[in-house]
Amino acid sequence: MMELLASVDCYFWSPSRTICLWMSLVLLLQYSKTVVSKSDYLIGLGSYDITGPAADVNMMGYANVEQIASGIHFRLRARSFIVAEPQGKRVVFVNLDACMASQLVTIKVIERLKARYGELYTEQNVAISGIHTHAGPGGYLQYVVYLVTSLGFVRQSFDVLVDGIEKSIIQAHENLRPGSIFVNKGELLDASVNRSPSAYLNNPASERRKHRYDVDKEMTLLKFVDDQWGPVGSFNWFATHGTSMSRTNSLISGDNKGAAARLMEDWFEKNGIKSSDTNELGSEGVPRRVSNIIPNIHDDYNKLLELAASIRSSPGSPATQTMSVARRVRGALRKADKPGFVSAFCQTNCGDVSPNVLGAFCTDTGLPCDFNHSTCGGKNELCYGRGPGYPDEFESTRIIGERQFRKAVDLFEKASEQLKGKVDYRHTYIDFSQLEVTLTKVGGGSEVVKTCPAAMGFAFAAGTTDGPGAFDFKQGDDQGNPFWRLVRDVIKTPDKKQVDCQHPKPILLDTGEMKQPYDWAPSVLPIQILRIGQFVILSVPGEFTTMSGRRLRNAVKTVLTRTGNGEFDSNTHVVIAGLTNTYAQYVATLEEYPVQRYEGASTLYGPHTLSAYIQEFQKLATALIEGQPVEAGMPPPDLLQKQISLLTPVIMDSTPAGKNFGDVSSDVPANSTFKRGSTVTVVFWSACPRNDLLTEGTFALVEMLQGKDTWTPMYDDDDFCLRFKWSRPSKLSPQSKATIEWIIPSSSSPGVYRIRHFGASKGLMGSIRHFTGSSSAFVVA
Repeated sequence: MMELLASVDCYFWSPSRTICLWMSLVLLLQYSKTVVSKSDYLIGLGSYDITGPAADVNMMGYANVEQIASGIHFRLRARSFIVAEPQGKRVVFVNLDACMASQLVTIKVIERLKARYGELYTEQNVAISGIHTHAGPGGYLQYVVYLVTSLGFVRQSFDVLVDGIEKSIIQAHENLRPGSIFVNKGELLDASVNRSPSAYLNNPASERRKHRYDVDKEMTLLKFVDDQWGPVGSFNWFATHGTSMSRTNSLISGDNKGAAARLMEDWFEKNGIKSSDTNELGSEGVPRRVSNIIPNIHDDYNKLLELAASIRSSPGSPATQTMSVARRVRGALRKADKPGFVSAFCQTNCGDVSPNVLGAFCTDTGLPCDFNHSTCGGKNELCYGRGPGYPDEFESTRIIGERQFRKAVDLFEKASEQLKGKVDYRHTYIDFSQLEVTLTKVGGGSEVVKTCPAAMGFAFAAGTTDGPGAFDFKQGDDQGNPFWRLVRDVIKTPDKKQVDCQHPKPILLDTGEMKQPYDWAPSVLPIQILRIGQFVILSVPGEFTTMSGRRLRNAVKTVLTRTGNGEFDSNTHVVIAGLTNTYAQYVATLEEYPVQRYEGASTLYGPHTLSAYIQEFQKLATALIEGQPVEAGMPPPDLLQKQISLLTPVIMDSTPAGKNFGDVSSDVPANSTFKRGSTVTVVFWSACPRNDLLTEGTFALVEMLQGKDTWTPMYDDDDFCLRFKWSRPSKLSPQSKATIEWIIPSSSSPGVYRIRHFGASKGLMGSIRHFTGSSSAFVVA
């Protein structure tokens, strides 16, 4: 190219230098076009806020009726990528900071996409996957068993997911540009342990010897590189549960995977492609933020104190609906003409994998829990896993998130294998309640077995070491309990056929045969394969255990490499995307199933569930490589119109006489100075966060004074260091307060700061009014 431009000698062609420059520009553009034309794919990424109601709603995951949302640790997002052949097929993958995908959410998202784009995006080529955080609002699934603790369907939880997923896909679609994709993988050894090792050990020794660890330690990462802008995102898959935050936590959080995504996006926004040195991280393990960019303009400490003392808290005042969006920190950092970097940390076969890497211990004695049953003196309620930051769950979340983030940065930096080849997909619906499965016998020949209608065993109610259940249930129970059998029979007594089919699982809830007031569990499930060159994603609707995932990946890879007409070889990358498109709980191996740990008791469709998945995915893989269509199958029901909600709506908000919404109830002390690492706490008179979710906005903000009267946003409720906590004096009280805690990062610049609160109140007649208020100023030294 340089030789080409050099042939246009502009230096000696001074009379026509302008014409010469135009010729050079034309040649440069033509050269650029030839580069762009060599791209194999069009790539586009998008991201949107899906935080949901931060008050009153039960959290999804632990099935703990007392775990009610009351604030925000950091926000949740839907992150999407689209990959398309310029003149061919395309696939969409959406990663949700949510416990799991929902069949009903998927149905409604696809309806919206079809209304907007026709048949460009359908259930065939769109995958929606959850990271499995247990700290997000529940009530958005359509089957009864997943709605009990949330008091039924929560329309607000549902709507924010559908809206956010759609908007993230729209962003990705509008960002489609020529680009390349690179893949890399490597081991991450300190972010996961097996929480059901006794079940894992029941797998054949010969199979276990093939693997160094009893969980999958490999992270697989895709790096997306725009031809013009360079790197624009990364998606990775790694197995570890979203249970660093405990069953008593009440702050909305993306847990360790959401934390990792936040860390990597902030890291890239600061460093771009100029530096990937993780020494650029602050001492808290998070990327240094805006405070590093803004110079310290106040060097005189006494002047800082004098200035702060002159700025008292402002009374609550009306605000616009978009004010909190405009003040959002990350929005201010993004360039308007360039898409923001999107990083997703996706879930895979995490069924028996815990982030609580220190092990499980008894809370009364401090001794390790019973190996087979995870009990302490016979009680499962006392056995808890410990994260690396024990006893601080926020610290454990940060540490496990940071470990995933650091590995992802390493893989991102070194990714060099480029994806090449077709973009394709296959999708079908399968009725797992009565599926015939052909098994090969050890001595030759075959036999046909069947799956069963969904059912949950007694050990399901025992929970796990990440979040134990209640009463006298325990893991490893293959007999059941006479008392709880009586209770079960009042609800639904399983018949002999179902008991025999599910054996040796003792049935606690026969959910697959419970139909009142509507279906308690899914029968029809979607399964799907997405292909991008030599990279293959298996979209599964459940939580596969470590060995189950290995068997499924190996079975599909065998089909691809043996019959793929040379398109696939040993370097083919196959990943499982867990909790995708709908949710059907766990998938244990045939050998793990009779141990009846939590995962086996939650394997809904009987002992041959895994074999059924393997059989049907092998069919999809065969159709994919042979270019053959597959039967669509009978779609699952749309149960939106049957949903029941018992959650009390917000009637109205109020404040004490003489107080406004946004007034400070408890301010920082006068003339205060705080050191980095200390905590600043301010309490405001507030209103229920359900009135307005402030999507893409913030309920809490830390601002720094620049000059005499310019307040610059520094941290918001999407930052780990800033926590928004909401409370009311009693359940039916119309009065409430917002407590905002800022744990000052060591990377914060010295200066004058204040804390600000945004919210929305509801009047007796239903009107919504937005408000804001701010604390007195204080000094950070």
